[in-house]
Amino acid sequence: MTEQEIIRRDKLKELQALGIDPYPAEMFPVSAFAADIVANYQEELLDDGTKNRLNYQDVAIAGRVMAMREAGKALFMNLQDSSGRIQLYLRREEINGGDENSPMFDTVIKKLLDLGDYVGIRGFAFRTKTGEVSVHVQEFRFLSKSLRPLPIVKRDAEGHVFDAFTDPEQRYRMRYVDLTVNPEVRETFIKRTKLIKTIRAYLDELGLLEVETPILQPIHGGASARPFKSHHNTLDMPLYMRIANELYLKRLIVGGFDGVYEMGKMFRNEGMDRTHNPEFTMLEFYVAYKDYFWLMDVTEQMLERVARALSPDGGAVMRVGENDINFAGPYTRLTMFDAIRQHTGLNVETADESELRNYCRQNGIEIDATMGKAKLIDEIFGEKVEPHLIQPTFLIDYPVEMSPLTKKHRAKPGLVERFELFVNGKEVGNAYSELNDPIDQRERFEDQLRLAARGDEEAMALDDDFLRALEYGMPPTAGIGFGIDRLTMLFTGQTSIQEVLFFPQMRPEVDKG
Repeated sequence: MTEQEIIRRDKLKELQALGIDPYPAEMFPVSAFAADIVANYQEELLDDGTKNRLNYQDVAIAGRVMAMREAGKALFMNLQDSSGRIQLYLRREEINGGDENSPMFDTVIKKLLDLGDYVGIRGFAFRTKTGEVSVHVQEFRFLSKSLRPLPIVKRDAEGHVFDAFTDPEQRYRMRYVDLTVNPEVRETFIKRTKLIKTIRAYLDELGLLEVETPILQPIHGGASARPFKSHHNTLDMPLYMRIANELYLKRLIVGGFDGVYEMGKMFRNEGMDRTHNPEFTMLEFYVAYKDYFWLMDVTEQMLERVARALSPDGGAVMRVGENDINFAGPYTRLTMFDAIRQHTGLNVETADESELRNYCRQNGIEIDATMGKAKLIDEIFGEKVEPHLIQPTFLIDYPVEMSPLTKKHRAKPGLVERFELFVNGKEVGNAYSELNDPIDQRERFEDQLRLAARGDEEAMALDDDFLRALEYGMPPTAGIGFGIDRLTMLFTGQTSIQEVLFFPQMRPEVDKG
């Protein structure tokens, strides 16, 4: 232990020796929050020059002590609760009834209290001579002793920050400390929750039913990705953590639900970078008797509503990095082939696999021998087109080889009715007019098996039970998936997925001892 940790444990024992429980069991009846007191405090000036408090006559507030200073016979503290910070004002003769024999002020508060300790106080709100709304403390209680010192951020009189807790690895690894000493981080996660609530409310208004599907699945289907593999001991069979919930949601459409959605965790055993985490949150919804054109309209309406809910001014335009993104529809609609042609001059529609490989080699695009034509087109698109799609853009009409679960285009042979939504150079949504022809679907799965035989670890597996479900008949259906983490990055202006996950995946911490 460090010297500070030893000292704090000694203080813990002193508190216990005084008969004070540093971790009391009884609840503390909080009646107010720091931000509300500061924002809503009111008082009036009477004729005799005195002030009359109009609200917050009595408050009970709890939180961490984040700063302390003496001022003559008084103490000032900064207390931080879930809403923000407020100043506390303490005097010996007023704490816990003003008992001169009580050790509360001189011993407990002045000597045994540390920054980071949780306390509960009762008192009344007032405005100091300098104009700062504060709480005049009358009762003080210990709620939890902190045995490790926080990396307290220091600020000078002008508000400049020193010794900030900014190391990304430490912040992500010790998110509990990050949230405490960098309160602005909380705002990202509060917005994430608001984003999810707004989406749920919109989908509920559409009449969709929220459902749950299995996380452990016997076949890793619904997307092209490497799965995490496990084993069920009792059944003596392999199970996979789901890479998508698509095939189960479609089973529910077969079963007679007209619209279903699920927001939940997916797991893909792939690389990690600023936009990928092996555990992530996906929203998928499927609606019978609709197509991908309808989904484009719905997507525009949903994201505009999210933008207005999260924007400070309630508008549809949000600042993301250096760009002002307008989420009000309609969004640009561009075919994938046209987009690649615009940015590369390459006609991928007529090019064969060898031509695409040559283009990739000549332009420094990393490829390998397992990649077929569809994967090569996808790599070219990702490198040469995707970064240029700043304003919301629907990329539509993909090659059939790239979309094994998508209905063939009604008017364009060799293509499917699919779109991906790109915003600020990143893909945030993927949608189809769903393939409901069981014979065609079986052939597509078999094509995926051939890719797997070539060594493609992301190829889809053949799901016989899903094919059986399709054979009972699935109505025309539109389906879409959104990466909630990427949407949160977009609407909070973050450039790393780790910033929008409370606990991102990390390597085990190295023991430096």
